[in-house]
Amino acid sequence: MNFHDVYLIKDEIEQIQKTYELFQEDTRLNRSKAARVEFLTNTRYIERYLKPGDRILDVGAGAGEYSLYFAEKGYEVCALELAESNIEAFRRKLTPELPVSLAQGNAVDLSRYGDDSFDVVLLFGPLYHLHREEDRLRCIAEAKRVCKPDGKLFFAFISNDMVILTEFSYRPDYFTVGDYDKETFRLEDFPFVFHTPDDCRRLLGAGGVRILHEVASDGVSELLEDKINALDEAGYAQYLRYHFYICEKPELLGMSNHLLFVGEL
Repeated sequence: MNFHDVYLIKDEIEQIQKTYELFQEDTRLNRSKAARVEFLTNTRYIERYLKPGDRILDVGAGAGEYSLYFAEKGYEVCALELAESNIEAFRRKLTPELPVSLAQGNAVDLSRYGDDSFDVVLLFGPLYHLHREEDRLRCIAEAKRVCKPDGKLFFAFISNDMVILTEFSYRPDYFTVGDYDKETFRLEDFPFVFHTPDDCRRLLGAGGVRILHEVASDGVSELLEDKINALDEAGYAQYLRYHFYICEKPELLGMSNHLLFVGEL
C-alpha cells in the first residue's frame, strides 16, 4: 500500500490506521538531533506545569514517546492510541514497573475516563487527523471534560505554511506541481490536517480554551537537519538555547513544522 491507496480510503479511522503503517512514528522523535528538538521543546513546556503526583492523559499517544518519558519520572500516565501499529510499538517498550495504562481508542470519545480526572492532557496528534471541524471541537470538549479545573491542556498542530517550504526542500518542482491551492497557499488536508496559527487560535477559541503559550515546537529544524545533526554537543546545546529563545516569538511562529498551543479551561 502507498499514500495514493490511503487517499482513496473514505473511512477516517481506517485511513489513520493505514497512514501509520507507512509512517515510522516509533522513531520520528528520536532518530536524530534535529528530530529531537520537537520532543525537547514540548517536554520543556509540559514540565513547567507538572507537580509531584500529577496524573497525565496522553491522547493520541503514538508509539509512547511522551507517555514513557513521564512514566519513567514517576508520573501516572493513561495513554490512548488509535493506530494498531503504534500500539504494537508502544507495547514493545512497556515494562511492568512503569505506571502506564495503555488503551486503544478514539480521541473524540474519552468516556472511559471520568470528569476532572487529569492534571495534564496531551493531544499531540488528534487535531491533525480529524478532518471535520465538529470532530475537532468534540475532541477538545472531551479533553476539557477529563481535565481538572486547574489543569493544563497541550495541543499539537502541523503548520500549513512551513510544510510548503519543507516539501520544496525535498522536491524542487513543488511550487509548480505541489498539492496546494496555488492562489491561497492552503495545503490539501492529506494525510494530515494543516493549520495556520490563526486557524489554531480560532479552533481553540471556539472550543473554549484559554491560550497560555503559542510555540514553534520544532522551528526550522527539519530544513536545517543536516547542519544540526553535524553539531557537536556544545554546538547542539547552544542551538537549543537559540531555539528556545525564539520559539514563542510571534513573528516566527508559523515557520515551524509543528506548533504547540498550551491552554487551560
